[in-house]
Amino acid sequence: MTARKSGPAGRPDPLAFLDDEVAALHERHLYRRLRVMSSAQGPIVSVDHRRLISLSSNDYLGLTHHPRLREAALAAVREFGVGSGAVRTIAGTMTMHEALEAELATFKGTPAALTFQSGFSANTGVIPTVTGETDLIVSDALNHASIIDGMRLSKAPRQIYPHGDVGALREILREARATGRPGGGPYRLILVVTDGVFSMDGDIAPLRELVEAAEAYDAAVMVDDAHASGVLGRNGRGTVDHFGLHGRVAIQVGTLSKAVGALGGYVAGSLALREILTQRARPFLFSTSNPPAVVAACREAIRVMEDEPELQERLWANTRRFKAELTRLGFDTGRSETPITPVMMGDPDVAGHFSDRLIEEGVFAQPVVFPTVALDQARIRTIVTAAHADEQLDVALAAFDRVGRELGLISG
Repeated sequence: MTARKSGPAGRPDPLAFLDDEVAALHERHLYRRLRVMSSAQGPIVSVDHRRLISLSSNDYLGLTHHPRLREAALAAVREFGVGSGAVRTIAGTMTMHEALEAELATFKGTPAALTFQSGFSANTGVIPTVTGETDLIVSDALNHASIIDGMRLSKAPRQIYPHGDVGALREILREARATGRPGGGPYRLILVVTDGVFSMDGDIAPLRELVEAAEAYDAAVMVDDAHASGVLGRNGRGTVDHFGLHGRVAIQVGTLSKAVGALGGYVAGSLALREILTQRARPFLFSTSNPPAVVAACREAIRVMEDEPELQERLWANTRRFKAELTRLGFDTGRSETPITPVMMGDPDVAGHFSDRLIEEGVFAQPVVFPTVALDQARIRTIVTAAHADEQLDVALAAFDRVGRELGLISG
């Protein structure tokens, strides 16, 4: 136990216990040092003064550096400045925010959309706004932390079904409709919430089956398409489009910071959903909206995704090749179906050492350990993008081969 340290003016430091918690993370090999990047994001980055091939970015389509997005952002700064002033209910809503939301609604095939400062704030805004004490939230066990926090902010009770287990979901829904609320009476709303693509495993939710189960018990479905936007569906419209479920998913959430290449989040759905969010969603009401450069870049990104489908095609070609080669080498990539490809290690110490050795070999791929994943599910999480050249993937695969053999994770 750390001795109680003195703070300002010799008083005991009430936060001294944090030293013990940090020390415990080091002892359990769960401490993650922040790697310092001194270059722009891209397939080649400078990290800790080394030039490395990056397999750690969510910039799926390489739009962060797309010339059309750059020019759109610069033009917006020249005309509108660098900030939006305050929250939209106080300083006023800029025309560009309204335009982006109209374009997002068209892109997603919904009547309306509303933007937030991030995908995280979108989830923590929409879930507690649309659910309350008379409702029930039913969530996949591996849903993103933002969904979990959104549920915690809601007064609605919640139930968790095992990851991807549609049978278990059906049983929860059947019982909920049969028995009703613990205090008596039927649930006003049962909301089934799932990621579209799961961010640590790279698998796709069985959305069609989830929707059919929800419809059988008069429940609504909400899907977080953070890692499906730009990746799945026509021109990257997401899992609802991928499965042909337009009009059958009540709420779609997405980010503008991954495949879109900029920053922000959005909720797409009915006009009434947008209206109630503008009145009650706390992240919308109490956080300044995204600045003009970000909004303009997001608008241009939607146009680029529709104009340049070859970016999505290149992303998937790189994904298929990289995933197949890792499997051929003998690595376990779990249940991944998308550009998110985990290389399973199990032991967090092994994952950390593997990542360090990859950096020495010229590859930047980060370990993911508890609490992001279970204690025995540590992994190296990789993502290839449309911007990676064949030669860069060759170098990365050769590094995985060398380090994997060195550490005895694969054999010749």
